[in-house]
Amino acid sequence: MPLIALTGGIASGKSTIAARLAGHGAIVVDADALVREVQRPGSPVLAAIAAEFGASTIRPDGELDRPALGALVFGDPDAVARLNGIVHPAVRAESARRFAAAFDADPDAVVVYDVPLLVEARVDDPWDLVVVAHAPADVRRQRLVALRGLSEADAAARISSQVSDDARLAVADVVIDTAGTVEETLRQVDGLWADLPALILARASRDR
Repeated sequence: MPLIALTGGIASGKSTIAARLAGHGAIVVDADALVREVQRPGSPVLAAIAAEFGASTIRPDGELDRPALGALVFGDPDAVARLNGIVHPAVRAESARRFAAAFDADPDAVVVYDVPLLVEARVDDPWDLVVVAHAPADVRRQRLVALRGLSEADAAARISSQVSDDARLAVADVVIDTAGTVEETLRQVDGLWADLPALILARASRDR
């Protein structure tokens, strides 16, 4: 019942890796999706966000106004910390519930937690393996401009607002180099899947 953390910076190809692992049979739990779920209308998390950051963060339909909230916290470490203090505990609880449900349903399941903020919030959790999707910042910036329509300045700001590549690589058991073609990335993921038992055993031996 291995529990694997998959992380990477923005536009690092993490979703491509997660989808390939799901194709091999892994159960993927998406941290970003959990964030949206715990912030749904009527949730305690959404109420706490409104109390902390103001009613302008809630749209007329009751949904979180993500751009408005982002404008309030982006570039403000104290505001980000206050927001994380509201959201992270709820996401941690819900992810633990999802992991437990997956293993209850199939004790031999491979569960992959697709988590952008691993280094910032979850690095000390009891992972059996940590996988990092990695491409140089210049490559990721080009992807943000070409594929998501961001300006060069906005793309650079998004990347610089995240933890450094070195910090992510420092916690990696496995690095998937996503700077090349999609096919090259997928081949590495296939190799990871084939080697999972040995990689998990090697990490366990190091941790003893």
